[in-house]
Amino acid sequence: MHPALWISKTGLDAAQTDVSVVSNNLANASTVGFKKDRAVFEDLLYQNINQPGGRSSADTELPSGLMLGSGSKVVATQKSHTQGNMLTTDNALDMSIQGRGFFEIQQPDGTIAYTRNGQFTLNDQGQIVTPGAGFLLQPEIAIPEDAQQITISQDGEVSATVRGQAEPQVLGQINTADFINPTGLQPIGQNLFVETAVSGAPIQGIPGLQGLGTIAQGTLETSNVNVTEELVNLIESQRLYEMNSKVISSVDQMLGQVIQQL
Repeated sequence: MHPALWISKTGLDAAQTDVSVVSNNLANASTVGFKKDRAVFEDLLYQNINQPGGRSSADTELPSGLMLGSGSKVVATQKSHTQGNMLTTDNALDMSIQGRGFFEIQQPDGTIAYTRNGQFTLNDQGQIVTPGAGFLLQPEIAIPEDAQQITISQDGEVSATVRGQAEPQVLGQINTADFINPTGLQPIGQNLFVETAVSGAPIQGIPGLQGLGTIAQGTLETSNVNVTEELVNLIESQRLYEMNSKVISSVDQMLGQVIQQL
């Protein structure tokens, strides 16, 4: 096989993967708390024909070598945990984290997942849960049936005005968690992340303390996807795919000419 065919094939695979990453970003442009991905490319092994610095004669050395690459591949996708825009709502259970940190969510198997999506609701027992799967916010906080007004402070204290009581009743404390390497968290869908060996252990604390962001009630953090930027990336990936396809077509024509002449 002509080396250029294999090299272009790896380029096609890499460009196709990049298009998949961009399309996932665009599909989640309206997903609350979504963090965009980017594909990380890496060149493949080189065929070392002449080593740089090798002897060209008894008294001279090669100033540069002859090394032929073998293509590229996508080796990773990295999450960008930059802050999204703030969307104001009228829902008392909508929350956003202004700064670093994640909400802690208990999954059905008892393990803890983490999210930036503060779009919460109540279950049949008055507990604060995620809107899709109904997973419990940790620590568990239950809202009384006769609660008239729910207030969530910047440091995560949840209180409510109960019918017949003049003073608000403190219901619980929302804690947040941060990681040394949030890019190392594993996304599992449903706006959730789970801890991995490279993310580091969660650093739990009260919002607003120890570098953790504060909580803003009645707001949501929108996706940090920039649609214009993603469309430009999509055009770039499309052109890379076309150029690699052109190389394959050109090599095919070259081989065809050789066959005809022979």
